[in-house]
Amino acid sequence: MPGRPRDPFHWLEEAERLRHRAGLNRTLRPRAANRSGLDLAGNDYLGLARHPQITDAAAAAARRWGAGSTGSRLVTGSTELHAELEAELAAFCGFEAALVLASGYAANLAAVTALTDSGTLLVSDAANHASLIDGCRLSRARTAVVPHSDPDAVRKTLDGHPGRALALTDSVFSVDGDAAPLGALAAACRAYGAALLVDDAHGLGVLGDGGRGAPHAAGLAGGPDTVVTVTLSKSLAAQGGAVLGPARVIDHLVSTARTFIFDTGLAPAATAAALAALRLLRAEPARAARVRAAAAGLHDRLTAAGLTGARPDAAVVSVHAPTPQAAVRWQAECASRGLTVGCFRPPSVPDGISRLRLTARADLTGADLDHAADVIVSTAPPGARSGHG
Repeated sequence: MPGRPRDPFHWLEEAERLRHRAGLNRTLRPRAANRSGLDLAGNDYLGLARHPQITDAAAAAARRWGAGSTGSRLVTGSTELHAELEAELAAFCGFEAALVLASGYAANLAAVTALTDSGTLLVSDAANHASLIDGCRLSRARTAVVPHSDPDAVRKTLDGHPGRALALTDSVFSVDGDAAPLGALAAACRAYGAALLVDDAHGLGVLGDGGRGAPHAAGLAGGPDTVVTVTLSKSLAAQGGAVLGPARVIDHLVSTARTFIFDTGLAPAATAAALAALRLLRAEPARAARVRAAAAGLHDRLTAAGLTGARPDAAVVSVHAPTPQAAVRWQAECASRGLTVGCFRPPSVPDGISRLRLTARADLTGADLDHAADVIVSTAPPGARSGHG
């Protein structure tokens, strides 16, 4: 066609230049298997990713069932391991049924899209994870974004809507690590006959009795109007995701959720690893409390030195940086001293404040926390102690 550029991707260089100017370029940094130093960037909250019971279970499953699941769950991809994991996960968290998918992202897309139609009203917290946001977009339902952790805003949005409605929230928000007011949100939904979907990715294994999750702690487990999604890649140290809820909801997802029907089932090794981690957590429930104590201890050390961040309700600890560029440099300075930390910048942060994102683990010692705080404080950029973002 006349006038069309010969190179269809001619715009990529300009897009890269703009990202670079804003400090928003991302880079892959493959890690070695034997990397030394202290890792406060991963999501291995219970310290189980290299636990011999977990790795042995994964290896045994791969030898018995093969490297992959060989197909979608509805064809050849469901094994006895999947059924065991679903039954034990549902029982542990207090729900009637569970459905395992290939990722936590896929679980959120499945739940949001399969439980809505064009007449549904979705009420979504402004700080929700990208997977919930994308679920709203793919559902084609009307979506109302409400202020962060504001049950009154949910009530006002639901008031007057005559049709089906579903409120969506993270249980623990991944940027600042703050917990949603689940009890008040559930009350708002029930007042207007709406359902509640809770993404408990950062709550499972950390919050609730023995790590049973934030919905269990809030008394919502097993509710007929509550659906929960979880990831198997954080506290359970494996990979994959699951949807928990009433049996009729799970049955509906099996027949209608596209990210379940058309995706290859979770690999046997990951399924077995998550199952072994769940059983270990059940046998050692104190791990959940140790995660929370480590997060609080790290936060106390950093704020005592003048740094700014929200007090953690679970495992995530954030520290404000003055600019995106300063956050990247701060992360690199920490890495040069053997400390791996996360770095969150716009558009990943809805409030526009760049951060170092730290994650506590159940196996961190007091010496680990002291060392991490010393490194972070000593490498803090100018302006970090003022809290300006």
